[in-house]
Amino acid sequence: MPTEFGPGAGTLAAEASRRTGRDARRRSRAARPSDPGGLQLRQLEYFLAVAAEQSFTRAATRLHVVQSAVSAAISGLERELGATLFDRSAQGVVLTAAGEALLPKARTTLDTARAARDAVQRAGRELGGSIAIGCLSGVGGIDFAGLLGRFHTRHPLVRLWLRTAESDGSAGLARSLADGELDVAFLGIGARPFPQLHTRRLLRLPQVLAVPATHPLASRNTVTLTEVAGERFIDYPVGYATRTATDQAFAAAGLERTIAMEVSDVAVAADFVAHGLGVAFLPARALPAGTGIKALPLDDQSLEWSLHVATARHRRVGAATAALLKLVDEHLEPAAWRTARHGKARPGSRIG
Repeated sequence: MPTEFGPGAGTLAAEASRRTGRDARRRSRAARPSDPGGLQLRQLEYFLAVAAEQSFTRAATRLHVVQSAVSAAISGLERELGATLFDRSAQGVVLTAAGEALLPKARTTLDTARAARDAVQRAGRELGGSIAIGCLSGVGGIDFAGLLGRFHTRHPLVRLWLRTAESDGSAGLARSLADGELDVAFLGIGARPFPQLHTRRLLRLPQVLAVPATHPLASRNTVTLTEVAGERFIDYPVGYATRTATDQAFAAAGLERTIAMEVSDVAVAADFVAHGLGVAFLPARALPAGTGIKALPLDDQSLEWSLHVATARHRRVGAATAALLKLVDEHLEPAAWRTARHGKARPGSRIG
C-alpha cells in the first residue's frame, strides 16, 4: 500500500524534528560547564578587590558596598567558572591556583573595558570611571588635597580612591602599581628606580644628619659617613626610599651602622633625636627651630630623596588618570619648583 504524504504529515514531521533538535541542544548545554561569556565586569572588579585586600570585609569597604554583595558576586563568579577562587579561613582569604590564573586575565579585561568606556566618554565629553591613587602621607612640596579637590570639581563623575603607604612605604606602592591595584602613585625613589614603572620627578629633598644639641658632633659644621657610622640611628622602615638610599650609601662605603628605632614620620624622628635617643638623616628644612637639634651636612656624600609621580609601564593610562596627571604641575608649591631646578627643598612630615 502506498504511503500517504501530504502537507500535514510533512509539517508534523518537521516540527517533531525541530523539537528533538532543541531538546538535544538543551541537554548539551546542561552537560557543559558554565559558559564564561556570562561573566560580569562587576564580578571581576569585586574579585580583584578581594584579592588585593585578602578580606571580603575590607574589599566591601574599598568598593563602598555591603559585604554580602561582594560575597554573592564572588560565589556567582566561582559558579560561573566552575572553580574555587579563594581559600577562606578565619585568618582571611588567599587565592587558589585557579584564582592566581584568573588574576592577570581579570586585570586585562577590566583595562580593556575601561579603554572602551574612555573612548565613549571622550566622544561625549564627559569623564567618568575611577582612579586608584597611592600616596605618601604628609608629603610637602605638593598641594595634594588641592590637586584632588580641583580634579573633583572638574570631573565630578570620576570616583577617587586613595590609599596611603603602609609599613613598606614607596616599595609597597610600587608593587601595587605593578600589580594593577593602583592606577597612579606619588612615591619616593632613590638612586635605583623601579624598572616596572614610568616615573617623573616632581621635587628633591636634600638630607642632613640631625643630632642632639648636646651631642659631641654638634660643635662640627659637617661630618662624614665614617665619623657617624658608630652612632645609633633612627631611620625609616625597610622599603622607604630614604632608608634604601642611606643603606646603599653606607654599603658602598663599606660601613655598617646600627638602627635603634624605625619610624615613618619626620616629626617623630626629630623628636626622638631631640631627646637623645639617636641621630637621623632628615630633610634639611624639616627640622623644627629651637628644639635642641643640630643639622650637619655630609661633606663626602650627597643624600637626597625625590618625590615622583608614577604609573605602571605595562598598563594603559586611562583617560581619568591622564587628566589627573595634567593637573599635577599646577599644584607643586613654588619651593618644589625651585627644588626640581636648583636642588632646594621644602619637605613634608613623612618621607617614603
